[in-house]
Amino acid sequence: MNRSVVAIIPARGGSTRIKNKNIADFNGLPMIAWTIEAARESGLFSRIVVSTDSEEIAEVSRAYGADVPFLREKHADAYSPVSEATIHALEQLEERLGETYDDVVQLFACCPLRRADHILDAYGLFVRENADFLISASNPKGFNPWWSVKLDSSSRPTRLFPEAYHTRSQDLEPLYIPSGAIWIARCDRLREAGTFYGPSHLYYPIDWRAAVDIDEEEDLVFAEALARMEGIRARA
Repeated sequence: MNRSVVAIIPARGGSTRIKNKNIADFNGLPMIAWTIEAARESGLFSRIVVSTDSEEIAEVSRAYGADVPFLREKHADAYSPVSEATIHALEQLEERLGETYDDVVQLFACCPLRRADHILDAYGLFVRENADFLISASNPKGFNPWWSVKLDSSSRPTRLFPEAYHTRSQDLEPLYIPSGAIWIARCDRLREAGTFYGPSHLYYPIDWRAAVDIDEEEDLVFAEALARMEGIRARA
């Protein structure tokens, strides 16, 4: 059975750690353009909607092929969970345009290295497993999370996984951390649960490079270096 799928790209204005982050230059294009292009290339979506409170972000998003049929009316502060903004966008689509969808795919604008094939692969898993919720997750590189510690005010460590502390890294199972790259849900179930971390949610293992989430200047420098190494260039 064919299902109607909408992409929601949350992109509020007012970012502080990187000014105008969602439309800041990344590898020759506004940051958000990379996510819009990945969504368009996937061919999966009936509509690609950018949810923003900023007319400047809306203008850039439209220029790169996304729809911004209305500005976000709430949940545009720095504290609201992004799931609430996506649910609000679904409500706006229904109330203002009379549009409802079976499934929603939330794509963060600050994950510019996630590609169309990752979106299709994640949605394929979502459909095959008849899931209600799915969240991308990556295996971190460069350190072993099994050896993580908490530090008190005197820098004394408490091991989070003491049973694994003296085990060789190659003998430990991989651990995964959530990534903002791709979050998927059935629309009715998302509105019931109020979060993508709904009952029996699945994780989609995504390559750590595609999962890079840009929050600070160091993340931006790192992601741009990865893009150069991978030979990723602006096409739009």
